[in-house]
Amino acid sequence: MAETTRSAGMTAPAPAQAPRRARGARTTRPSAAVPAADAAELVGYYRQMLLIRRFEERAARAYTEAKIGGYCHLNLGEEATVVGLMAALRPTDYLFTNYREHGYALAKGIGADRVMAELYGRSTGVSKGWGGSMHLFDAEARLLGGYGIVGGQLPLATGAALAVSYKGGDEVVMCHMGDGTTAIGAFHESLNIAALWDLPVVFVVINNGLGMGTTVEQSAAEPELYRRGAAYRMESVRADGTDVVAVRDAARIAVERARTESRPYLLETVSPRLKGHSVVDPARYRSKKEKEALKAADPLARMALELADAKILSHDDRDRLDAEVTAEVDAAAAFADESPAPEVSTLFDYTYATPVPGELRRLPADPVFRS
Repeated sequence: MAETTRSAGMTAPAPAQAPRRARGARTTRPSAAVPAADAAELVGYYRQMLLIRRFEERAARAYTEAKIGGYCHLNLGEEATVVGLMAALRPTDYLFTNYREHGYALAKGIGADRVMAELYGRSTGVSKGWGGSMHLFDAEARLLGGYGIVGGQLPLATGAALAVSYKGGDEVVMCHMGDGTTAIGAFHESLNIAALWDLPVVFVVINNGLGMGTTVEQSAAEPELYRRGAAYRMESVRADGTDVVAVRDAARIAVERARTESRPYLLETVSPRLKGHSVVDPARYRSKKEKEALKAADPLARMALELADAKILSHDDRDRLDAEVTAEVDAAAAFADESPAPEVSTLFDYTYATPVPGELRRLPADPVFRS
């Protein structure tokens, strides 16, 4: 198959800043004659984005209250990308993510209470309290993990796509990563194998302009990351990650290609990160000008304005949705607070998927040998 690489009207983002919208780029602004069904769909996207925003804000607060431990990376600013990508998938499709995955779990249909409980390390959490912020997993929802090792999810997602192909299924595997992941060996190995073996996998690069604190331009000889698909004759595209409809439409094309032709696809979304790399990162590497540009690129505020301009969502409707979502997040936090921590005796219960003879289950305080 001949390689096709194209950009959805986007130029490379300025260092650590929100991307500039190129002339002719698609926007989410609907016309005055938007059908009722489409209007309801757009409001549904907005509500999902709002839920992710309020959830992540509450998670940041809980971290400062020492209710969440370990590392914690938020989707603040990436809500349009998250919702747009998940809107393109069927419930039966598989998702592999990195450690910035709370919003993906919510958009995949996992309850906010179970996600928050996992962040709190409680037994009612989506990974029964043993995974925490970076390791959400739900086989029923087909969210097959958040991965703390940069790029650790790519070979596994490629293997899952091989399993789908081998069994003759019509499921698609979506594997998302940050921009820094495109520099590691597993990225190139996975794309190469996927292209060689015609695997139904969509690789998604979430380009927020920064690999932790280093700009893409300083770390990538080719900063338009979607172009890397050309090395593997893989169709690829760059989309405006602040536009939920643009992301959804680009993802639908990618997913449909993978599903019907069993061909891999590389999708890059340019989506700003409103805060630091993690909740403990004050992002001092950003200038005042860059911070102001980020405010102007807030996808949630922009979509609210566009829906209001199109007379789809009034100010009162927005307030009602906000109150509704805030109550849902408050309830999730209360559920997490009241849930028990996992029993120490369950520590090794999920080391292996099936029983293993002679499995070591010794705790630190246990004797090396039992009499």
